[in-house]
Amino acid sequence: MALGVGAPAALAQDTGSSAVGGERLGRSDVQVAPLAGAPALPGELTGRSWLVADAGTGEVLAARNAHLPLPPASTLKMLFADTVLPKFDRSLEHQVTADELADLGVGSSLVGVKENLPYRVEDLWRGVFLSSGNDAVHVLAHMNGGVPQTVSEMQARARSLQAKDTKVASPDGYDMDGQVSSAYDLTLFARAGLRNADFRSYCSTRTARFPGGLDKNTGQRTVFDIANTDRLLGKYPGLIGVKNGYTTNAGATFTGAAERGGRTLLVTVMHPRAQGRVYDEAASLLDWGFAAAGKVQPVGQLVEDLAPQATTGGTGGAAGTPSGG
Repeated sequence: MALGVGAPAALAQDTGSSAVGGERLGRSDVQVAPLAGAPALPGELTGRSWLVADAGTGEVLAARNAHLPLPPASTLKMLFADTVLPKFDRSLEHQVTADELADLGVGSSLVGVKENLPYRVEDLWRGVFLSSGNDAVHVLAHMNGGVPQTVSEMQARARSLQAKDTKVASPDGYDMDGQVSSAYDLTLFARAGLRNADFRSYCSTRTARFPGGLDKNTGQRTVFDIANTDRLLGKYPGLIGVKNGYTTNAGATFTGAAERGGRTLLVTVMHPRAQGRVYDEAASLLDWGFAAAGKVQPVGQLVEDLAPQATTGGTGGAAGTPSGG
């Protein structure tokens, strides 16, 4: 494994350098700057692009191909939540129409939203985060003025986050021509989202009850259990969330956050050699990051949100994502 070891990158907020967050993050080989006693990076990292960073300081501890544009799959739902979640009170009830469930991509992941029934915003967001429900995304997008408007607003939100690798074509991450993001940008989306209490709550929820259809015998609303598809949640010590994804085109994608000893790390892995490896490689990078505290120099920086007021707070926001998008 080639290590891009050398002087630490200039930690610019935006680029005068060739890559957002520092020149070294624009390089394709592994970037790490170990000091004495630093642990070695994990030996089997097959992700085409990955990054591990300190959520508090924004320091990027190590990366490979951080700005490589790749299909993001459902990890793009983090940007959807960054954009739409603050707009609707979580207790708001919305009657779903057939039009809102039309035009879902073939093979989309669904939570099971039914037309002509009411749903609370908080239930829809649980459908987004736990089940990666493209149906829930489309309902919320229509509440927000429609899919085209939501896509436009997501692109504007990406710009305010200085996520310049991201091109949005669908609100749910479903494969579409030209839709890409990067390990760097996905990490920015997670960092911004975790500053919102509702986002943080939904992405860390392991199981929930979701409203079903009407029972034909009683006429009463049914409910069913949904579970978070993030395989590290509840298994990796200190994991907070955030979002996983998979499509045939994108391969596996994952952005996670974990806290240990008062320190929160962010990790993103995109398109490893095999789908299931995305979790193993993310966990090994988190292990390395916690062990490397104070023993590596940063190789770049997560830039700051230019509109932080859009994601702070959490009491009034709507809140609330793998295969098929």
